[in-house]
Amino acid sequence: MASSRLKYLSLGVLVFQTTSLVLTMRYSRTLQAEGPRYLASSAVVVAEVMKILACVLLVFKEHNYSMRALNSILRQEIVQKPTETLKLAIPSGIYTLQNNLLYVALSNLDAATYQVTYQLKILTTALFSVSMLGRRLGVYQWLSLLILMAGVALVQWPSESAAAPEKDVPPAGSQFVGVAAVLVACCSSGFAGVYFEKILKESKQSVWVRNIQLGMFGLVFGLFGMLAYDGERVQESGMFQGYNTVTWTVVALQALGGLVIAAVIKYADNILKGFATSLSIILSTLISYFWLQDFDPTGVFFMGAILVIAATFLYGYEGKPPSNPSRA
Repeated sequence: MASSRLKYLSLGVLVFQTTSLVLTMRYSRTLQAEGPRYLASSAVVVAEVMKILACVLLVFKEHNYSMRALNSILRQEIVQKPTETLKLAIPSGIYTLQNNLLYVALSNLDAATYQVTYQLKILTTALFSVSMLGRRLGVYQWLSLLILMAGVALVQWPSESAAAPEKDVPPAGSQFVGVAAVLVACCSSGFAGVYFEKILKESKQSVWVRNIQLGMFGLVFGLFGMLAYDGERVQESGMFQGYNTVTWTVVALQALGGLVIAAVIKYADNILKGFATSLSIILSTLISYFWLQDFDPTGVFFMGAILVIAATFLYGYEGKPPSNPSRA
């Protein structure tokens, strides 16, 4: 009974985190408010700081709340092993790019289209797992990848309703930017996830220590990107310009969501992950249509979404899929 409850709790947490992050991020990027809009590059930096602090607290808890033990483990695993620490620079830089791209994507795409298209990360993760880890995929998995590509293609298929003049729809250029951002994010997610998995398997370090190392590099890369891209605006109005309750919610969900998933993912099997993805897509579609009112679903979209959901279940049907370790 306890195991069953944990499984369904995991399902609820996965659905909540996935759906709420996408919807609040989309809402925050389209919210009409007085003053300047918050800087996405700044939100990425703040999320890295929150993630590092959360991981430090988790390591502190693992060592019975001993400051001496915490100081010792951080010094041994990070300072005294510079080579091991530097290995995390590559996935950290890619993850930082990915986090910035998600803001770009959700500034130009509705939540439902983003959710479905982003499932292409299953394809990229599988391909990188085959090439980097030497994994073999079964017949059902290869078939699911073909169905996945077909489903995403249908979701992106242009429709006549998208050009309706009475709707306040982003221009085609914005749609192209959003889709391009999602596709690059899928590739970066697949590569960085498999690379991180390979590093985890080659060492016995705590996953929380590894996330601290990732966060340190992510903070450096994030600060560099913020100053390079938004340096003038930061000097004019500060790093926290445009921040409000919604913005802080987005930052917290992005920073802590991955840690929550990492903590509960061991209780969720492939079927539950498929359910979580499916429910998240359905909820994102419904909320985008009824609440955000920035999405007008078509028959082609629903057909594509059904194919993507079916592919997600089919991919986990035979053997275990290549995992994409959660990076907070």
